[in-house]
Amino acid sequence: MLRTIRVVPYDPSWQAAFAAERELLAPLFADLDPVIHHIGSTAVPGLAAKPIIDVLIEVREIAAVDRLDSAMRAAGYTPMGEYGIPGRRFFLHGPGPDEERTAHVHVFAKGSPDAERHLAFRDYLIARPDEAKAYGALKRELARRHPHDIEAYMAGKEALIRELQRRALLRKRGARE
Repeated sequence: MLRTIRVVPYDPSWQAAFAAERELLAPLFADLDPVIHHIGSTAVPGLAAKPIIDVLIEVREIAAVDRLDSAMRAAGYTPMGEYGIPGRRFFLHGPGPDEERTAHVHVFAKGSPDAERHLAFRDYLIARPDEAKAYGALKRELARRHPHDIEAYMAGKEALIRELQRRALLRKRGARE
């Protein structure tokens, strides 16, 4: 099945979808002292996004997450290991690998620079609606140009994401942009 990249207008129901994911995940991670965040474009009011909820969970010990793979599978999540980011555990949620995903779960140790980067990026876009709007326009254009090529879609966003993340981290740390 060829998956189509869909970028859709912001949907306020994404907040409830995140809450439902959090309700599923909280008991599974309870022993790891989790802090569960809504990240990614669906967490930014007004931002166009792929309709996939991104969840970031901070835990006290990342290696302990590996022991949750069976429980995560039973709850409908597919464990993907680090999936390209050292120190992360990544899970897909959805009906199957060739069907529409409903959520991505990113798990990091508390204090991880990658967790900080994701949270700062989200907060920066929330605080700067004009930059979020420009980012959304780029995503819509890339989805139009590359409807079945996720690598091209991601590559097209990379420079802007890196620049926005740089600004976000500077802002978070109180430095001048």
